[in-house]
Amino acid sequence: MAKPTLQAVRGMNDLLPADTGTWQYLENELSKLLKAYGYREIRFPILGKTELFKRSIGEVTDIVEKEMYTFDDRNGDSLTLRPEGTASCVRAVLQHGLLNEGIQRLWYMGPMFRHERPQKGRYRQFYQIGAEVFGLSGPDIDAEMIMMTARFWQVLGIKDVRLHLNSLGNADSRSRYREALVEYLQSHEDQLDADSQRRLFTNPLRVLDSKNPEMQAIIEAAPRLGAYLDESSSEHFAGLCQRLDAAGIAYTLDDRLVRGLDYYSDTVFEWITDSLGAQGTICAGGRYDALVSQLGGKPCPAIGFAMGLERLVEMLASGSEVVQNPHVYFVGVGDMVQLPMQILAENLRDQIPGLCMVTNSGGGSFKSQFKKADRSGASIALIMGEEEQAQGEVAVKFLRDSSAQQQKVAQTELSGWLANELQLTVTKD
Repeated sequence: MAKPTLQAVRGMNDLLPADTGTWQYLENELSKLLKAYGYREIRFPILGKTELFKRSIGEVTDIVEKEMYTFDDRNGDSLTLRPEGTASCVRAVLQHGLLNEGIQRLWYMGPMFRHERPQKGRYRQFYQIGAEVFGLSGPDIDAEMIMMTARFWQVLGIKDVRLHLNSLGNADSRSRYREALVEYLQSHEDQLDADSQRRLFTNPLRVLDSKNPEMQAIIEAAPRLGAYLDESSSEHFAGLCQRLDAAGIAYTLDDRLVRGLDYYSDTVFEWITDSLGAQGTICAGGRYDALVSQLGGKPCPAIGFAMGLERLVEMLASGSEVVQNPHVYFVGVGDMVQLPMQILAENLRDQIPGLCMVTNSGGGSFKSQFKKADRSGASIALIMGEEEQAQGEVAVKFLRDSSAQQQKVAQTELSGWLANELQLTVTKD
């Protein structure tokens, strides 16, 4: 069969019904955990002013230079599809004065956009769930956030992950380190690739993030940022490590971990897996204590993280299947029972809030309806014919248990019977 002429944009994928059960499970579990730690959801627009992302992410970054979807609207304003969530979250917090209300623990979820080469685990429209905390400066919140992400993997049953940790230091530390790094890189300038030469004076720390195999020996021999941390940054990082040690969370100190956005300072971290090939980072974040003031607010410490949902879905799919089938399929035989069946189905939905039930629509013979019931994946078929309706009953057939006998249940007792069989709760009148 020929492919349709109109297809989705390359790197922007449809999520089909067979897959959305896993997505909903993942989103629900993560949002419940975030709520349990005191985070509240915030939602902000997909579009933002281009200036916002340039000022926050950094103009000399791959995201801003190569990957943003940017265009002028009809008023001539430069707008960008959000490439990440932190900048928009900070903008919203400042615009609505949320920092005047004290410490803020916020989370968000939704699509982000980057014009990258599509590959497994990396798409041009991709989904993230992220969290940000404003107003706390100590290592205790850094530790709690990392502990919370560790709990994500525990709840989801994801085991093949490891934590990498580093400190980028504060502005003074990085300034001293930057001078030493530039001096070192200049001495090897003829060996640097084009991107690294271009960033040598504008953003030298990004050179350390290069994935070019020919650059790795030079990067490995470069000065270590840890040697340039001042007392304040060193104490902060030591306090974080002490808390993670006490909590039994293993980590690798990675002094080449710099992250790809300019706003980070002090703590940075990544959760990495080997099960997804080259796209191994599934969650990453860190401190960005200067970003709020950089975007026009009063100085305010902040920390956050984001995780790519496509990569988590891939990890869930490889280890377990999340099935999205109805509990019940309701079969109605005969024209006279169609309305009573529909009314009874609505009453059952009122009485059992967690019930997932498909009521047959469009008519059809008993045989054809029963085929639909079986294909639906439901565990129970309810059957109402004219005889059952006259007697105030419903026939019940177990579709997945061949040893269970078909039986009849009074319509007045059906909600309690179903709730007991499906282990759901009945709403009291």
